[in-house]
Amino acid sequence: MLPSVSRAQAPVFAISTGDSSVTFSVKASVSLNGTFEKWDSTMTFTSSDLATGVLDIKIQADSVSTGSGMKDGKLKGKDFFDVKQDPVITFHSTKFTQTGPNTIEVDGDFTIRGATKPEKLLFTVTGAGTGTGEVKGTMAFDRKDYGMNKGIPFVTIADRVEVTVDLKGKRISGPPIDLKQSSSLEKSDPGRASSTR
Repeated sequence: MLPSVSRAQAPVFAISTGDSSVTFSVKASVSLNGTFEKWDSTMTFTSSDLATGVLDIKIQADSVSTGSGMKDGKLKGKDFFDVKQDPVITFHSTKFTQTGPNTIEVDGDFTIRGATKPEKLLFTVTGAGTGTGEVKGTMAFDRKDYGMNKGIPFVTIADRVEVTVDLKGKRISGPPIDLKQSSSLEKSDPGRASSTR
């Protein structure tokens, strides 16, 4: 039996940063939501198997924008992002796991302020198999785990930070990613299936 051509090919995706976004929010006494204006992301696969996926996100920390110069300045300073010492915030995936027909759990190493810890991005996929699509998900982390122990003057902020990653892109070559349907997910992981019924 000769291997099929499609098995030898890998899907290639291009992420449109202009249509995509990386934002964050923190519960606070004064609204603290922001976006990063400068970042780059790649999603690569060695085959159509989802498990071969690798996601990389690189964010320029000094591109943070909250709509407030005072908050931006504080976030860029040494108590928070410390952009002069550690200018790049990164996420590098270590594992892709399909958890539902359109949901993916991505384990990875998150680095901010030079500290690296394992975190999870929980994605919902739309447009799978059409050639264009979107993956949108969130990751929550405790800022104190990364040495961000200080506050902002006159603002009470929570420790939990939620990052929302919204990536829009298209498949420019290769076969579509093989996303399992719910019936095959139940066969491969009966414990997970029974818990979600």
